[in-house]
Amino acid sequence: MTQEYEEAAHRIAEAKRVIAVTGAGASVESGIPDFRSEGGIWSKYPPHEYATIDAFLSNPVKVWGLWFELGAMMQGVKPNAGHYALAELEQLGRLHAVITQNIDNLHQEAGNTNVIEYHGNTKRIVCPRCHTERPFDITKEQRPGPRCECGEYMKPDVILFGEAIPHRALLESETLAHTCDVAIIVGTSAQVFPAAGIPFTAKDNGAFIIECNVQPTEFTRTITDVFLEGPCGETLPRLVNWVRR
Repeated sequence: MTQEYEEAAHRIAEAKRVIAVTGAGASVESGIPDFRSEGGIWSKYPPHEYATIDAFLSNPVKVWGLWFELGAMMQGVKPNAGHYALAELEQLGRLHAVITQNIDNLHQEAGNTNVIEYHGNTKRIVCPRCHTERPFDITKEQRPGPRCECGEYMKPDVILFGEAIPHRALLESETLAHTCDVAIIVGTSAQVFPAAGIPFTAKDNGAFIIECNVQPTEFTRTITDVFLEGPCGETLPRLVNWVRR
C-alpha cells in the first residue's frame, strides 16, 4: 500500500485546508466499544428506551443508568495512536480541524485544538430546563443522577435522538466541507446522517478523499480516492510519517 500512502501524503502536503471527519472507529482502540457493533451498548440499552430526548425527559433516572455504565467503560481510557497522529498533523500545520461524531473528548486530550463536536461531549452536563452547563466526570457514578440548582435532572451535553445538531457545529462543518482541499475519513461508515454527509459535500466541492477504515464502506464505493485499510492506530501514524518526509 506504499503508493496509496505516498499519494495521500502528497495531497495533504499540497493542500491549503485539510479536515478530518471521525467516528466511533477512531476510539475503539482506546477501549470504547462501537455502540452499534455486536455486543455493543445498544444491545443492552435499546436506543428508543435510553437514547431519545423523550426517554430522558420522561425517566431521567433510568436513562442515567446507561450513562453511568458508559462512564464505567470509560474509566482509564486514553487517546490512542490514531488520536495522537491527528494531533501531530495539526501541530505540523497540515490539519485545520477535526469534525467528530464522538463524545469522548479524546481528540482534545491528544492535543487537537480545533475540534467540532457534532454530537456533544460527556465531559459536560446541561439542564434541559434552564440550560445551565457545568463540567462533569461521567466515570464517577452519582446516582440517581446529577441535579441542577433549579431542581431539574441534568443530562449529558450530548445530542440524543430527537434533538437537533448544534447550529454552530452544523454551520462550521458545512463551511469546512465546502472549502477543504482534503478530507480524511476516520472510523466512520456513512450510516449516521447528517454527519455522514460531510465527506460527500467535500467531494462535491472538489476535495480529495482519504479514507481510513478497517473495512470498505459506502464512502469507499462512491467517493474515496485513497483507501487506507486497517485500524486508525496503525494507518494514521503511518500516514503522518509519510507527510513528514
